[in-house]
Amino acid sequence: MTNSSARQEKYGFIRVGAVVPKLKVGDVSYNESETLKVLKDAAAKDIELLVFPELGLTGYTMADLFHQDVVQEQVLESLKQIVDTSKKFKIIFTIGLPIFIEGKLFNCGAVITQGKILGVVPKTYIPGYKEFYEERWFASARDLLSKEIELFGEMVPIGTDLLFRSKNNSDLVLGVEICEDLWAPLPPSSYLAISGATVIANLSASNEIVGKADYRRELIGQQSARTVSAYVYTSCGVHESTTDVVFGGHSMIAENGNILKESKRFDRGTQIIYADVDIKHLHTDRMRTTSFGESVHEMPNKKFRFVNFNLEVKEASALERFVDPRPFIPSNPLTLDRRMEEIFSIQSAGLAKRLEYIGTDKVMLGLSGGLDSTLALLVAVNTFNILGLPLNNIKCFTMPGFATSKRTKGNAWKLAETLGVSIEEIDITAGATQHLKDLGHDLKTQDLTFENTQARYRTMILLDKANQLRGLVIGTGDLSELALGWCTFNGDHISQYGVNAGIPKTLVKYLVDWVSKKPEFKNAKDVLVDVLDTPVSPELTVAKKGQISQVTEDIVGPYELHDFFLYHFLRWGSSPKKIFYLALKAKFSKDYSRETIRKWLKLFVSRFFNNQWKRSVMPDGPKVGSVALSPRGDWRMPSDAEVNMWLKEIEEIK
Repeated sequence: MTNSSARQEKYGFIRVGAVVPKLKVGDVSYNESETLKVLKDAAAKDIELLVFPELGLTGYTMADLFHQDVVQEQVLESLKQIVDTSKKFKIIFTIGLPIFIEGKLFNCGAVITQGKILGVVPKTYIPGYKEFYEERWFASARDLLSKEIELFGEMVPIGTDLLFRSKNNSDLVLGVEICEDLWAPLPPSSYLAISGATVIANLSASNEIVGKADYRRELIGQQSARTVSAYVYTSCGVHESTTDVVFGGHSMIAENGNILKESKRFDRGTQIIYADVDIKHLHTDRMRTTSFGESVHEMPNKKFRFVNFNLEVKEASALERFVDPRPFIPSNPLTLDRRMEEIFSIQSAGLAKRLEYIGTDKVMLGLSGGLDSTLALLVAVNTFNILGLPLNNIKCFTMPGFATSKRTKGNAWKLAETLGVSIEEIDITAGATQHLKDLGHDLKTQDLTFENTQARYRTMILLDKANQLRGLVIGTGDLSELALGWCTFNGDHISQYGVNAGIPKTLVKYLVDWVSKKPEFKNAKDVLVDVLDTPVSPELTVAKKGQISQVTEDIVGPYELHDFFLYHFLRWGSSPKKIFYLALKAKFSKDYSRETIRKWLKLFVSRFFNNQWKRSVMPDGPKVGSVALSPRGDWRMPSDAEVNMWLKEIEEIK
C-alpha cells in the first residue's frame, strides 16, 4: 500500500484546496488559461478537491456586461476547454460561471472531474442590498424549473439538490453553495450536510470592509461546526474591479469548527491553500451526536440526487495537516490562559456545589507533595475563597510510608503552610506493617499487596477522618490515571468527589503552572515550581530511603504519549493503526522511535480495556473537556470487553 492510499483510504484524509487565481475582469480566455495553470499546480500538490471563486471564469464585477452575448459564448467555449483539459488531472474541482437557461441567467458552480461535468449548482440567495446588485443580473435557483441542462451534447444535472459522491471513497460526499447562501439564516449547506455531504465547497465573492474578515472567519468556522463538515471557502481577490469595493482574496479550510488553513489577504499573485481534512473524524462526530441525525426530521420535503464519480487514488506527499502533540493544551498563549481559567472554574464550581448540597464546610485531602494532590489542594483553596469559608477547614494529611521521599513530604508541608490550610502528619508505616503481618506478608517482597496496602490504608484514614470531622474527602486522581487504571482499587481510586477526574496528566502540569502565576497564589509560587519539577511517582516501593525510587513514566510510559493516545482513541474513535500513524507525525518533546510508540500504544490499549472495571465504579467528578471517562456520562463500556481486535491491529504495525 502506498503512503497515499494509507493516508486516504485507511485513515480518512482527503486533500482539499482553495484557490484565489489572478484574473482579468471580462477576459474569459485569460481566466481560462489561469484556471488550467492552477489545475496543473494543484495536481502537483496532490490536491484531490479544489474550489475556485464565485464567477471566477468571468470575474465577479462584470455588472451589466454579464448580459452580453459574447460573454455567454466565450464562457461556454472556455468551459469546454477546461473540461477537456481536465482529463489530465486526477482532481475534482468547482469553477464559478454564469449559465443561461430557461431565459434566465444563473450564477453557478460547475463540478468537474477528469473530463466530465458532474453537475451544475446555481446560487439560491441573490443579494440586492447595500453594495450588492446581483438581482439585477441573476435569477435564484428557486426560479429554476429544469433538472438537467444540455452541455456539449450531454445532459448534465443542475440544481441545489445535488450531492457528489466518490465511488472510490464513500466517505467523500461533496455539496456546493455559493457566497450569500452561507449568510442566509437557513444555508443550503445545512441541508446538504444532513443529507450526507461531508465536504462543503463555497465559491464566494466577498468584498473587504473593516471587520468583515473576522466575521467571515467566525461564520465559516461556526457553519463547519454546525454541519460537522469540512468547509472549503474561497473568495475572489484583488484583481476584481475596484470601482466601488475591494476584494481581498480570503480563502479558508475549516473542519468541524477549526480553521485548518487560511490565505493571506490582498496577495497579488495566484494563491492556493490546501490541507488534509479528516473525513472519518466527521463521521465519528455525526454518529455520536444523535441530534445531527435527528435533524433530518426538520428537513423540508426535499430529496437529494447523488451523482457518483471515480477519483483515482494518487501517490501523495506527506500528511498536510498539523498533528498536535498536546491535544489537550491550546498552543495559543491567549487561548491557553482563558482555557486554564475556565477549567479551574469548572473544578471549583463542581466542588462548591457538592459542599453546599452536603452542608459541610470541611474537606479532607491526602497531600503527597505530588502534582495531582497539589492541583486538588489549589482547587479546594479557590473553592473555599469563592464560598467565603475559612481555609483552615481544608484538612490536609501527609501520610508518609515506606517509600515517601523527603522532597515530596517537605513540599506538602510548605504548600499547606504557604496557602494557610491545616495539615497533619499521620505516619502509616506502623499501621501498614501490622496489616501486612496480619496478612502473613514477609514485609520484604515489594509486590502489589505491599503497594496497595499503603494506598488503601491512606484512603481508610481519609474516609475515617471525614466521618470524624464531618467533612468530604477530595479525590486527586486524574483522567490519565483513570484511563490506564494506574490507581489502587479502593485506594486512591476512591473518594467522595474527584476534582481532577476530567484532567489529563499533561494538563495537570499546565494548570499548576498557571495557578502558580496568579497573584493570589504568589506565596506558594516557589514550592509549586518545585512540585512541577518533581518526577511523577506513587512512592510505594523502596530503593534508597528518603529518595524517589519509583518513577511512573519509567513503568507505564510517557504521559505525553498516553494522553495523545487517549485523545484520539476516545475523542475520535481512531483505530490503533491511525493513532500510530498520527503519533509518528506529531512533534513530541522527544523523538520517539517507531518501536517505542508501538510499545506504549500496546500498553495503553491493554491497560485501558483491562481496567474498565475500576472506572465503572469511579466517584463523581466534573467533566471539563470533550474527553471524559465517567460511566454515568461520556464512556459506557463493558468491564469484560475483549481487547483482541485492537491488539491484533497493533501487532500488524511494522
